[in-house]
Amino acid sequence: MPGLADARFLTVAEVADVMRVSRMTVYRLVHSGDLPAIRFGRSFRVPESAVQGAMSNRVADVSRSA
Repeated sequence: MPGLADARFLTVAEVADVMRVSRMTVYRLVHSGDLPAIRFGRSFRVPESAVQGAMSNRVADVSRSA
């Protein structure tokens, strides 16, 4: 099981690029609790694994409603 030292954290801008959404959308996801993040100074860092999980959940949600 990977530990915290092995975790990779992304900036809001990097998350927006990966998810192909705006930075504001990422901030909304973080503030609503849909995307876990840690506050680092005045900015947020999002675990890469959380981004991958959120994207796979979104794909599953879309495929179920189709």
